Amino acid sequence: MRKSLELQGELGPVFDVTLDNEDGAPVGGEVEHAQLIAELLGSAANRFGRVGVRLLAVDHPRFSDVAATVLKASQPPAYLMIPKPRGLSDLQRAAELIVDAGGALVPLHALVETHGALAEVQAMAAHPRIESLSFGLMDFVSAHRGAIPQSAMSVVGQFEHPLVVRAKLEIAAACHAHGKVPSHGVVTEFRNFDALATAAQRAARQFGYMRMWSIHPAQVRPIVRAFAPTAAEVDMAIEIIDAAEHAGWAPIRHRAAGEDRLHDRASYRYFWQVLERAFRTSSATGPQLPAGVRARWFA
Repeated sequence: MRKSLELQGELGPVFDVTLDNEDGAPVGGEVEHAQLIAELLGSAANRFGRVGVRLLAVDHPRFSDVAATVLKASQPPAYLMIPKPRGLSDLQRAAELIVDAGGALVPLHALVETHGALAEVQAMAAHPRIESLSFGLMDFVSAHRGAIPQSAMSVVGQFEHPLVVRAKLEIAAACHAHGKVPSHGVVTEFRNFDALATAAQRAARQFGYMRMWSIHPAQVRPIVRAFAPTAAEVDMAIEIIDAAEHAGWAPIRHRAAGEDRLHDRASYRYFWQVLERAFRTSSATGPQLPAGVRARWFA
């Protein structure tokens, strides 16, 4: 946890840190672990206020105690992650208990890793307290009792097995339909950085995910780089937005790679989002926007 906070301090709030009070806590020591998390939330290491907490499953007997403990920190968590909801009712119950514990204003994230949660993923994404949904690959595969092979949890297999692919797509589609953030699951081969980068690029460019979990601090930089736009994408976005602005946001003709294309306000929104991503990830990927562009549009 401390290493992750140190890395965030170095790179800036280009990524969030989630302190784990579920799998990261010793059995029977969940409240004591929550006390440590509360100390870290209130420490100088949480300099950007972008540190969340993964709680226990809502049916755990210490759920409310843990929630109350982390919510008493001098700096509140940026969000609370709800693991293993079996559907909308579990999410609603967790939200109610968090309100009772003093967390009415804290955004909620949830892990989709059960059959019930996937079946109700649209309703969960529509919940007003939800900010993001994440795919819990390993628990989802385990929930199939051996019907999905272990290979489907690998960096390659998770993008090929039909049931896993279906789950990824349904989560991403539900999030985008309701204006929420889909977060892709982890790659457990945490030292295989080439495989990690490939997985992150596929999650972002083929499956529509906007964020991705790391399982180790060493994975953070490769993930941020994979989700950042390429230099070619940034250059094209600058050209198109510049021309659009000079045209008063009327349709324009843009020539690239020997092709003429028409662009209007629908595509302008897309290319503006490319520039926003480049601006937000620059602390981890290096300056992607020329100084003049930064001063003109992001000052």
